[in-house]
Amino acid sequence: MLARTVVGVIIIMFTLVQTGNAVGADNIQKYFNDASLKVKATTDPLQKREILNKSFENMSKALDKVESSGLISKQDQAGIALLKSTLQEKQDELAGLNGYDSVGDDQLDAFSLYVVQDMEQATQTVTISLVALLLIIIIVILVAG
Repeated sequence: MLARTVVGVIIIMFTLVQTGNAVGADNIQKYFNDASLKVKATTDPLQKREILNKSFENMSKALDKVESSGLISKQDQAGIALLKSTLQEKQDELAGLNGYDSVGDDQLDAFSLYVVQDMEQATQTVTISLVALLLIIIIVILVAG
């Protein structure tokens, strides 16, 4: 009976950890999805670029703060570095830096959707603990607010 209880508790713990990680990743995806919706709702290309650039900057600042906080593991640091690299590529692509052609004004809506999809894939392949994900979300909210 004790063995069943222990196995049950372990299964529940693993389920809760996976659910927590999914919620944290969903919040990051929601952040970029909200930015994409704002881009699509705006007609001025300059405002669209500003919305996208600001969302990249806020997320990058949050990642920097979490990375330098000392509260995360080496594995989380590696995951955050990979996520930061992905964000930097998107920011470079938007601005036309580091070998990228600048995203055309008529392609900003599609680019914002591409960013959402790419971040969904990135958060699925990058391993970041629940604690780090929650710190990122909290800091993004504070930076954006």
